[in-house]
Amino acid sequence: MGFLSILTTTLLISILPSLTQAQTQTQTRTNASASCNGVFLQYTYTRGQQLPPNLTGSDPAHQPYRFESTLLVRNNGLRELKSWKVYVGFQHGELLVSASNAVLADGSPLPANVSHGTVFAGYPVADLKTAVETAGDLTQMSAQVGLVGTQFGVRPPGSPMPSNISLANDGFICPNPTMQGNTSMHTCCTEDPNAKAIISETQEFLPRQTGDLSIIYDITAASDSNYWAQVTISNEDPTGRLDNWQLGWDWMREEFIYTMKGASPHRIDTSDCIFGNQAKFYQGLDLSKALSCDPSPTIIDLPATLANDPTLGSVAGCCRNGTLLPPTIDPSKSISVFQMQVYKMPPDLNVTTINPPQNWRINGTFNQEYKCGNPVGVSPSLLPSPNGLPVQVEAISSWQVVCNRTQTNTKPPMCCVSFSSFYSESVVPCRTCACGCPNPRQETACNATAPALPLPSYALLIPFENRTKIATEYAKLKHIPTSNLLPCGDNCGVTINWHLFSDYRKGWTSRITLFNWGDNSFTDWFVAVKLDKAGKGLDQIYSFNGSTLPDDSSTILMHGFPTHNDYLLAEGNGTNPEKDPKHPGTVQSVILFKKEKTPGISVADGDGFPTKVIFNGEECSLPTTPPNSARVLSITTSKYGLFVAFLVLFFVQH
Repeated sequence: MGFLSILTTTLLISILPSLTQAQTQTQTRTNASASCNGVFLQYTYTRGQQLPPNLTGSDPAHQPYRFESTLLVRNNGLRELKSWKVYVGFQHGELLVSASNAVLADGSPLPANVSHGTVFAGYPVADLKTAVETAGDLTQMSAQVGLVGTQFGVRPPGSPMPSNISLANDGFICPNPTMQGNTSMHTCCTEDPNAKAIISETQEFLPRQTGDLSIIYDITAASDSNYWAQVTISNEDPTGRLDNWQLGWDWMREEFIYTMKGASPHRIDTSDCIFGNQAKFYQGLDLSKALSCDPSPTIIDLPATLANDPTLGSVAGCCRNGTLLPPTIDPSKSISVFQMQVYKMPPDLNVTTINPPQNWRINGTFNQEYKCGNPVGVSPSLLPSPNGLPVQVEAISSWQVVCNRTQTNTKPPMCCVSFSSFYSESVVPCRTCACGCPNPRQETACNATAPALPLPSYALLIPFENRTKIATEYAKLKHIPTSNLLPCGDNCGVTINWHLFSDYRKGWTSRITLFNWGDNSFTDWFVAVKLDKAGKGLDQIYSFNGSTLPDDSSTILMHGFPTHNDYLLAEGNGTNPEKDPKHPGTVQSVILFKKEKTPGISVADGDGFPTKVIFNGEECSLPTTPPNSARVLSITTSKYGLFVAFLVLFFVQH
């Protein structure tokens, strides 16, 4: 036997155990998949390497490493898996850099921090067919996602495996995954027999979902190279609102916007097309007339003056200055619609190939932030005929994006509430720094941690910077200890006073007053007041239009009457600006409650004060306690109580 044969034999013997081990693992995974009669999930770590900087010697837990892994989703069931979603419980500080054949279900673009786990959604293939309807074609039954990212602290040959993998679609049960060696885990998810079926065997699409915002992406016309899409944004939150909305997404297939009606890109720029692949392919198309070639465009609404413009407008539901009111106030003003012509790129030049954009996002001014999911294919929308005929036209295809408000502790409120009552001389003002503290380098020094000082009621009409003398003298009068450094103000643009005005045997009254200390007026303002125990007793709102919410009798929604008091003016100068302080824009109303629907209510002990107040979609800061109740006698005769309520109403209206 020659040296070469001996060397070859030695190498074969040395690698034979590893080959046998790999074959065994592959065979085991194949058997596991074959024995699964549901949705088979498998996560496999393939390789990794250390990344700079080198921190191993000083801080191993913070040493970064590259990881590469694959996620396999295979439908072995008898029902097509619509819009598959899989949760992967990352737990090693992972930063995901790329993912093939999938996107993050929460709409986050890559790279993204997924260290606390994340949900993947299929893209561009979102639905997995069954073996029965494909004769076992694995390419139509499966999705394989290649993952590349950075993890911290697990040094090769260690394997940074997730804590869990499971199907995130509703109606499935997934047992804890089974480990295969140190680099692979799998589980078999089966349909929950006790869960209500989301989609029947005869249905082709998933049902439409509800959320704070719903965005529908309808295809209204299509050709090989381009298509027309209609985008409808619907506000479904009964107390939510968007002002100056800005809508964004990511094109995944090099698409670009050529024409748009009812809205506009925030930045019109075609340089990405002219110097990109689009110009190489569309040599006969004048790309200088395109609107946006940005792979991540931002879309804004048009002013109402362009609603009937034949070129820029003329889309039903467009051009609302970026404002979306709650449907509980005006359903016609709770939607915004625009249309756009989208050009595609190879290899998608087929009339039936349409990929909606991903990673949707929307926000506005004076509003909370939203988190949007990925587009889900739904039944085609029925749209009004573009010719004005009394018929409905079915969209070619439709997708839905659901967005919900996010709760962030970093963003301070923009409004606050003060409490006052007939049984207390003092007003419990807005909390200190309720809407943020002033910059100590730019403002007069103040105490940001001290509780706000009680005030006389007339002080609510005076700007905070002019209340120092009033607050100091009132504190001395009420024997309230103070220091040289008075509490900071609330720094809120809008303050709301809730005054408990009367409490009698059969009912009670309150008065709500809105103060605008800002430079901008509010059109179509609204306020929602939650009274946990008293809302059901609402009888009449005198100066505002309002009622309890249809599905929440404890929350009262109020807004102004058109052309009367639906405009909350900005702060204005006094009669003599040199001597008189500025005065806020104000609106107010008296509210009458009856006790017959709220037995056992104790108005003076706190039941008559809100537990939550929302102004224009923003939750306001509340005082920590109501006015101090000395258990004074309430107004015991109903006739006198009603007389007081009507007397207050007279002064409010005059």
